[in-house]
Amino acid sequence: MNRFDGKVTLITGGTRGIGLACAQRFAAEGARVALCGRDPERAAQAAADIGDGARGYACDVADPAAVDRLVAAVRADLGPVAILVNNAGLTRDGLLARMKDDDWDAVLRADLTGAFYLCRAVARDMLKQRYGRIINVASVVAIHGQAGQTNYCAAKAGLIGFTKAYAREVASRNITVNAVAPGFIQTEMTAHLAPDAVNGILEQIPLQRLGAPEDVASAVLFLASEDAAYITGAVLPIDGGLGM
Repeated sequence: MNRFDGKVTLITGGTRGIGLACAQRFAAEGARVALCGRDPERAAQAAADIGDGARGYACDVADPAAVDRLVAAVRADLGPVAILVNNAGLTRDGLLARMKDDDWDAVLRADLTGAFYLCRAVARDMLKQRYGRIINVASVVAIHGQAGQTNYCAAKAGLIGFTKAYAREVASRNITVNAVAPGFIQTEMTAHLAPDAVNGILEQIPLQRLGAPEDVASAVLFLASEDAAYITGAVLPIDGGLGM
């Protein structure tokens, strides 16, 4: 099934984890995929592994000039962006009382401000085409909080508010803006958790397993598809029931 034939899809943080799973799935369904990460070699290799229809780009989403160059390059190479997945992000955990300014700023810029830069950079093309699908990758901790992650929780909660506000701005142009809120997903971000910590998490999850990147990718593709054409401003939890 090729739900995305020819649609140019830009995925930030697309070289690993959730972003890479999204890139693979979009490419498998006919999209022309542009994936980006901060490491140019890793981005190129990820695109090569996916094969025809995928291209890798290096970009620091916290740099507005770099984001503008990225979108211009994608437009020149593949065409105007029709689907944007804002997945890039980082964590710098620590208790608030000891958190450094740089740790706060870096997370807010990568996880929230970067999405603003990307949405602004693709806005003109989407408005002109009168079509667009934007999916922002937030987190379940944006809703419930997490000790030691005030910076990350603030950024992801801000991304949810951003999603709802921007959805109202562009709805009349057939552009939908939605968010997914993953729970505990098996990625490099969760790989450092001790077995006891994982067992404690599993006790809280009704489905009794950690999520896989593909679980999130399935939801992202749904929100990007025509099946979700009447959904905008929504936040879809993908957490195994953790937030019930």
